[in-house]
Amino acid sequence: MKVLDEVKYAFNKQNNAIRKIIIINVAVFVLAAIVNVFMFLAGIGSEAINPALKHFMLPAHLGTLLMQPWSILTYMFLHDGFFHILFNMLWLFWIGNILHEYIGNAKVYEAYFGGGFAGAVLFLVCINIFPVFQNTVTVTYALGASAGVLGVVVAAATLLPNYPIQLILFGSVKLKYIALVTVLLDVVNIPITNAGGHIAHIGGALFGFLYIKYLYQEKHLLPAFVRNLFTKKSKMHVYSRTTFMKLDNNDKPSQEEIDRVLDKISKSGYDSLSKKEKEQLFKASND
Repeated sequence: MKVLDEVKYAFNKQNNAIRKIIIINVAVFVLAAIVNVFMFLAGIGSEAINPALKHFMLPAHLGTLLMQPWSILTYMFLHDGFFHILFNMLWLFWIGNILHEYIGNAKVYEAYFGGGFAGAVLFLVCINIFPVFQNTVTVTYALGASAGVLGVVVAAATLLPNYPIQLILFGSVKLKYIALVTVLLDVVNIPITNAGGHIAHIGGALFGFLYIKYLYQEKHLLPAFVRNLFTKKSKMHVYSRTTFMKLDNNDKPSQEEIDRVLDKISKSGYDSLSKKEKEQLFKASND
């Protein structure tokens, strides 16, 4: 019980969207690994992919997808190895927290789930229409948080293109270049290995870019009931384009000022803001 209490505390601490997404991914990975051990000991299934997990992975075959429509959501919480989940969660932790700092929980959820859904759609479309995949459609599945993670990474790079990231051997590198190289690697690796996975990554990245550039003016892209599954209720108002968090400081920015600052970030990046504008954004940041 003590362990569960500690996990619950970590999950709810600071009501951080990135923390919750990482905890869910790790919990699902551990659960899947335990199930895999029992299935191995029982002599069930000899395939490289755990047959039980296939019911939660995203199938490229549309007929199979109709039988398990939930997989368009569950696939983005599954991983096929330790290093697969490790690198996804490191990306999410490093870059996701940067995005969270500036746009808050609700928008982070939208970037992650939107990237995951966009990746799923592009995966399904490409695998079913391009001739090169016609003989493997029925046996092709997608799994992993990568599309959602790329949605978050590219959203952060679009919002804060010149944000400096310290890399070993390379020193300080602007976030926009890290995102660009990552997407280019996915593109050039499509003919080499894991074509479906790279296609899904590109879908997630494309969503992250469009979300910040063109869709940020919308209050929310995810239905309220989906956001409420992850968002802890608070007496404080969540900041968006139309609402403000209650501030103790009477010198809070007006709605028009915040809209102008957000538009400026979308067009020119966070570094284009003046010191005063950064202070206004900080005061109105949610959660």
